[in-house]
Amino acid sequence: MKSGLKIRALTENDLDAVVEIDRKILGKPRREYWKRKIGYADIYPRPALIAELKDKVVGFILGYVSGWEFGVPDTVGWIDTIGVDPDYQNQGIGENLFKRLIENFKRTGKEAQPEAKETPIEGVNVVYTLVRWNDWNLLRFFNKMGFKKGDMISLELKIR
Repeated sequence: MKSGLKIRALTENDLDAVVEIDRKILGKPRREYWKRKIGYADIYPRPALIAELKDKVVGFILGYVSGWEFGVPDTVGWIDTIGVDPDYQNQGIGENLFKRLIENFKRTGKEAQPEAKETPIEGVNVVYTLVRWNDWNLLRFFNKMGFKKGDMISLELKIR
């Protein structure tokens, strides 16, 4: 782990930092979007983590567990979103966030660390994510993390 890097559970107090990192990456603020997304933890298990360096939020990762949507069993974990402040990219922060999230997916409720306030997940045995086919940096990252082409196919219907 990068020296001084701290990984902890994301809280609602991290909203401004997540919005700022997202703005730096995409070029526009999406506060309401992130406010809703962070609040989804009340609906289903949603492990979400923050990376801090010297008390500054420099990255985040959000996951969730399938609830039998589209016939996908509840043993499937998803990497929803990962973001690292562009000033801190290529320093292993995304990799550390990813590894900790996978640890949370592997953990059972009995192994949870309540002091860390991280969401314990039970029964996850495979993890999926979606990546644009031409996002080479993200594809390289997930390849490095061990992802391979899965057995699901993304379908799209353009209506405009």
